[in-house]
Amino acid sequence: MLFRNFTLESIVERYRQAARAAVAIMCNMCKPAAVQEATKSCMDCKASYCNECFKLHHPWGTPKAQHEYVGPTTNFRPKVLMCPEHEMEKVNMYCEVCRRPVCHLCKLGGSHANHKVTSMSSAYKILKEKLSKSIHYLISKEDQVRNQISELEVLIHQTEENGQLAERRANEHFERLFETLQEKKTEMLRSIEQSRNCRLNKFKSQVEEYQGMLENSGLVGYAQEVLKETDQSCFVQTAKQLHVRVQKATESLKTFQPAASPSFDEFFLDTSKEESLLKELSFGGVPDPPMIDLSQSRVYNEGLIHWRLPEDSLPTDHHVLEYKKVATEDEAKSQWQMSDRIYGSSTVVCDLDRYCRYAFRVRSCRNGVYSPYSPEVSFHTPPAPVFGFLFNEKCGFSVERLQLSKRRDSVESVAGMAFLLAADRVQTGSYICLDYIVGDTGISHGRHYWAFRVDPSSYMVKVGVASDSKLIEWFHNPRDTSSPRYDHDSGHDSGSEDTCYDLSQPFTLVTMGMGKLFIPKASITASAGDHGNRVLPLPQRIGVCLDYDAGRVFFYDADTMRCLYERQVDCSGTMYPAFGLMGGGAVHLEEFITAKRLSYM
Repeated sequence: MLFRNFTLESIVERYRQAARAAVAIMCNMCKPAAVQEATKSCMDCKASYCNECFKLHHPWGTPKAQHEYVGPTTNFRPKVLMCPEHEMEKVNMYCEVCRRPVCHLCKLGGSHANHKVTSMSSAYKILKEKLSKSIHYLISKEDQVRNQISELEVLIHQTEENGQLAERRANEHFERLFETLQEKKTEMLRSIEQSRNCRLNKFKSQVEEYQGMLENSGLVGYAQEVLKETDQSCFVQTAKQLHVRVQKATESLKTFQPAASPSFDEFFLDTSKEESLLKELSFGGVPDPPMIDLSQSRVYNEGLIHWRLPEDSLPTDHHVLEYKKVATEDEAKSQWQMSDRIYGSSTVVCDLDRYCRYAFRVRSCRNGVYSPYSPEVSFHTPPAPVFGFLFNEKCGFSVERLQLSKRRDSVESVAGMAFLLAADRVQTGSYICLDYIVGDTGISHGRHYWAFRVDPSSYMVKVGVASDSKLIEWFHNPRDTSSPRYDHDSGHDSGSEDTCYDLSQPFTLVTMGMGKLFIPKASITASAGDHGNRVLPLPQRIGVCLDYDAGRVFFYDADTMRCLYERQVDCSGTMYPAFGLMGGGAVHLEEFITAKRLSYM
């Protein structure tokens, strides 16, 4: 049960009295012939009285003289708020759980028995203080409220203007449709009328021609009259041409063919497709924003950006991609650049600066209404132009242990029978070698970048660069190239390892496997003997940058463009991307690398 809101009733009554100040409340006890204006209202009797009637009905010395009276009113409320569940009990407590006044019976055994209650005076004090603070806060924020009201009024005005603009645009669109349909209708009706008139003329001419073949009319009648000519010379002069005409009429009679077709099938109009398009014409609201697909988007010299629409979203007319360079602290903020209309779910952004971070966002358009922008995503361009190549199928790699894809963009290490047979030699001190494969294009100058993925389940993969002279050594004498005794990062021959490592070598390979990437000991990014810093989680994509002229090679996390390792390398010959695999694993070149779409210096 609910309480009557007597406070609200009092407030309403005060405003009513102010509004009806000119209207007097009349005495309820005066005789109809002489009704007086009321001066008092008794809250116990719930009636209004003039002075005389009040004295008459509330005489001194009687219980009625103790009644509570107020000024003239029509709002008679009880003097004490009673409990709606226990009608004879006054409310004297406040339930903090239900936030309502209750009586002592409600607390003792009613629905509020297990609730926390407080005294009415305490609740009155607390609630009044909270309400006063809230009102004071609102009053102190009056300027802010006025500003927000002004903003809302501006929005209302803009809504009215934009609504009218949308109506005008809709009318214009439909008017253009109507005009186009009317033009097509007029054009088609004109063509039908012209074709009909032309055919009718042909049929009428043919009818006249055939009517001339009837006896005593037209050609036959004329010929019959010519036959009556007795003058030989005159007959011959006329009969020669007439005979030709009669022969043509005879041939036409034998090979009768209507001069035109009565069918108008060529003017049949199939509008089912157009009707379907009109029925599918959507007047939905603002389209949902698309989402840029990070798993398929790649940024190199060019940016290949993919996006997808939310599920159950309506088809869109086109998309617009915007991008800008993310400025550093020392650079001025750049402006968003907008692409042309895109009618698919991907696009290529050209002419991106090297080694910069770019932000991308996209939005959809349907029926001239644009969606909000997608969340911004950022990509880092590589430090050099992309170097395009495929795996070299003629470099002498082990066909038994390496499987090359048909497109030559993936290579997989297979631990077959030959691998198991070679493993027996471990007991005699021999070691299983890595199987190497290189790119089909070499580098002889400039700065170049390429990227690839290594399967996280790979046991051991070495990636980097190698010179042509080193490749000849590998493929002609490969049995010891991966022996720990000759591996500069193996831990063997530690006394000479750092010395050999510091020398400029014609190859550089970084080891990764089992979901980890291992930084060589002498790397400037890892402290000597700090194995924790040398073992990193394997990035999803690895990038390699070779600066041939400077003689340095860099290894990057291709997603963040964070440099993981760099060192000097001897670039005296032609350098090739090099890969070594052992014990199961795979390397996949990035699509931009294998496509060879980008030129490089």
